[in-house]
Amino acid sequence: MFMVLCGQTVATLLGRLYYNSGGNSKWMATLTQSAGSPLLAILLLFTPAPAADEPRPAAAKMAPIYVGLGIIIGFDNLMYSYALQYLPVSTFSLVAATQLGFNSVTSRLINAQRFTVLIANSVVVLTFSAALLGIGASSDETASSVPRGKYPAGFALTLAASAVFALILSLFEATFEKVVRTRTLRWVLRAQLWTNVVASTVSAVGLLASGDWRTIPAEMAAFKDGRARYVATLVGTAVSWQVMAVGSLRLIVRVSSLFANVTGTLSLPLVPVFAVALFGDRMTGIKAVSMLMAVWGFLSYAYQQYIDGRRAAGAGKGRAAAECRVCAARAGSDPDSPA
Repeated sequence: MFMVLCGQTVATLLGRLYYNSGGNSKWMATLTQSAGSPLLAILLLFTPAPAADEPRPAAAKMAPIYVGLGIIIGFDNLMYSYALQYLPVSTFSLVAATQLGFNSVTSRLINAQRFTVLIANSVVVLTFSAALLGIGASSDETASSVPRGKYPAGFALTLAASAVFALILSLFEATFEKVVRTRTLRWVLRAQLWTNVVASTVSAVGLLASGDWRTIPAEMAAFKDGRARYVATLVGTAVSWQVMAVGSLRLIVRVSSLFANVTGTLSLPLVPVFAVALFGDRMTGIKAVSMLMAVWGFLSYAYQQYIDGRRAAGAGKGRAAAECRVCAARAGSDPDSPA
């Protein structure tokens, strides 16, 4: 959870810093979201060796999954890159919170997640939260770092990217439940590594095909505070996204995609506060109300998790007590049992 919270907050802020400091390549910004995957290969070297009875899905079965998920991740990253340039980072983070609502739908359809009253309440509240930000478009477009007239496109792209991201989380959960059938850290790192290698390939092809690569030297030279800060910003963004992704995937396989998304939403109040302090974003009344509604939506999910945990704990104690009574009855009826 700590990895998800820190990674997502830092990566979002650094992504906005890239654009504010003179960066303009959407494909470069997209590439940084998955280019840190080679770091995972180093972590794999230090993970424990697989147990003898650990399931080993065939490479022929896993390869199409890695390729398919990687391609979806690559284009989802591209939508997020455009959206982050077209919206103030505070607005971007609040609209992106709708992924929690989308995830409730995908989790129901793909992962057979229960859809309770509290989850429905969260979906409705988050939808209204995003709608409020649409009303506040005019005040956000006054920010000098945001292209004028691009707010509707940024808003739509953020919603689309959030929906696709929710789908990705549910597909990861289904992959581990039905194909991998094990929940070790080694498999988490392996899945994250290969899907991000594919996503990086998609981004690199886009960077070359679009011709953006020709503008990189000039962009680096014109970047605020020089080339070193340009490289540090991109490297920091790449590392932060990988920290967030590994933490999120670990939560998916240990709990569920919904829980991973809830944890990511917990960073919601952090990004707008930092954005106001670092980038001069305006904290309007509508944006503040939207933030409170989004937190309300998160708390609905959190309370549902609490209720489910209490029920599971109660059921476990009931089964244990029943087993103890059965054992005691058997011991009492067995004439050969020791006193």
